[in-house]
Amino acid sequence: MRKVFITAAITGAIHTPTMSPYLPITPDEIVENAVGACEAGAAIAHIHVRDPETGRPVSRVDLFRDIASKIKKRCNMVLCVTTGGGLGQTDEERLRVVPELQPELCSFNQGSMNFGIFPLLEKIPEFKFPWEKSYIEMTYDFIFPNTFKSLSNFARAMSQYGTKPELEVYDVGMINNARWLIQQGLLKQPVYIQFVMGIMGGIPATVENLVFLYKTAREAIGDFIWSVAAAGRSQMPMAATSLALGGNVRVGLEDALYVGKGQLAKNNAEQVEKAVQMINALGLEVATPDDVREILGLKGLDKVNF
Repeated sequence: MRKVFITAAITGAIHTPTMSPYLPITPDEIVENAVGACEAGAAIAHIHVRDPETGRPVSRVDLFRDIASKIKKRCNMVLCVTTGGGLGQTDEERLRVVPELQPELCSFNQGSMNFGIFPLLEKIPEFKFPWEKSYIEMTYDFIFPNTFKSLSNFARAMSQYGTKPELEVYDVGMINNARWLIQQGLLKQPVYIQFVMGIMGGIPATVENLVFLYKTAREAIGDFIWSVAAAGRSQMPMAATSLALGGNVRVGLEDALYVGKGQLAKNNAEQVEKAVQMINALGLEVATPDDVREILGLKGLDKVNF
């Protein structure tokens, strides 16, 4: 029986407080959502942090440490700390969490891209906080930068601190970037890839495109471990496709605010429960955090710095 792991992306840096009253903002809200997701079946929590007063995505190490240490005290789930940060953050801001926390796993974006969320403005007449509108508007003229120099620096830092990178692939060309890092000796195989689909500026979330991504990656880099994250209403259909193709799944309020048509998810656990139902229906087994440590070759919770 194949073991499948679920990642819960708890809060992210795309959605803003006005979009859902259930979006976790404060450290305690993020912790409760992560622990709840673990209890529901998620083995990994993908962690971003926000200003507790306004909900704006930030890169404050004190918040990362507070959240990570509280989750560690309550459960043994794997924490995947973001190095994507919030839109507009510098490389230095994004990366400093790695030497500070030395996590088991962290996200590692594999290339530059247009990253547009500005169409959301058409759906929101008023915002709760002043920063929200300008944050969304700026993506009309925004490139999310991940140059080869940046990729090299990020890979070296993760290797130095024994942190496994989760390669975020938003489009097919980023697979070539990952292959280059492998060829340079900056990534060790087997790598772990998260195919991220449905972001404006990245590859659309379709079955055909996921098959294309998987096939291209196999031809380019050989064997790898993989999962799929898809934005908005594509979240659950692409999770089901990933399971059918032999992959793992990511859900969570970072990627989608709804748990059904017109029904806002009240927490991350609601989406995790739907993923568990799909896994069980296919006769597969939900992986535990310790299963994931073995599958991904992680260093263990006793070797982190939080």
